[in-house]
Amino acid sequence: MRAATALKTAPPFDAARALQLASRTFEIEAAALLALGPRQGAGFTGAVQAILRCPGRVIVMGMGKSGHVGRKIAATLASTGTPAFFVHPGEASHGDLGMVLPGDVVLALSNSGQSDELAAILPALRRLGVTLVAITGRDDSMLARHADHVLSSAVDQEACPLNLAPTASTAAQMALGDALAVALLDARGFKQDDFARSHPGGALGRQLLVHVSDLMCSGDALPRVGPDTPFLAVMQQMSAKGLGAALVVDADDRVLGIFTDGDLRRLVERGGELRALRAAEVMQGRPKTIASGALAVEAAQLMEAHRITSVVVLDAGGRLAGMLSVGDLMRAKVI
Repeated sequence: MRAATALKTAPPFDAARALQLASRTFEIEAAALLALGPRQGAGFTGAVQAILRCPGRVIVMGMGKSGHVGRKIAATLASTGTPAFFVHPGEASHGDLGMVLPGDVVLALSNSGQSDELAAILPALRRLGVTLVAITGRDDSMLARHADHVLSSAVDQEACPLNLAPTASTAAQMALGDALAVALLDARGFKQDDFARSHPGGALGRQLLVHVSDLMCSGDALPRVGPDTPFLAVMQQMSAKGLGAALVVDADDRVLGIFTDGDLRRLVERGGELRALRAAEVMQGRPKTIASGALAVEAAQLMEAHRITSVVVLDAGGRLAGMLSVGDLMRAKVI
């Protein structure tokens, strides 16, 4: 017979108390983070030096909430120049310890420092000859005693009104992981370009890694005409290629000018016989150009500065290489 489950009736919602608890949480966690600095010393610098000397990877471990924080720390380290990944301590006892190699640094997180799962694999880690870095709230714990370097994540109290749920302590662990990552990237001379290579799908990656040559229209797709091309033939090229412009070039493919949809509109407004005109008579000389090896974001800045929607792309010899439009930049999410 199925046992009946009694549902506890929640008290009426108190909006003022909810806001009060939110403010209290922020205050407790902010105080906990500010208190971390004075607690760091040789343990922190030793950990940074050990990771800098490490010929392998940083293996981050932690159970429960510490494990969730550990996954984030591993991701932050990996994205800022320190090869790292997370290994679950429980799974490590059942085969995943094979991911850990001699020479690796193991970064273990445990607020109590007494995690049974970590304790079970400490002898095996020692036999592998890894360097053990502990982030723990207790300097006298099992984990701290076995660690080569200890980072104190101790907090005076949790933000939880019952002082039970990991809140301020996990915030402290997260902040220590960020502090390690920041110290390491600075020591490695990690720059914007390095960050972009780890984030090719992000906005910064697209801005720092995508070049004009990656996005430009080129070859037969370009609306290319000579200076003596009749006006109607210029219009045919513009219509056929669909780029809203025709590029006027000499016999050596050097750009003489450009004729755009806007130029056509202004010619029509002025009136007169257009069919008798030649490309050289309707083009704008000295169009805005950019090198094919330039960053796409530079092309975007050029277009914005001159309030234009496309630029002519030149190769290293100064000849026509392609054409880049605002639409190309938008499709690539550069802007």
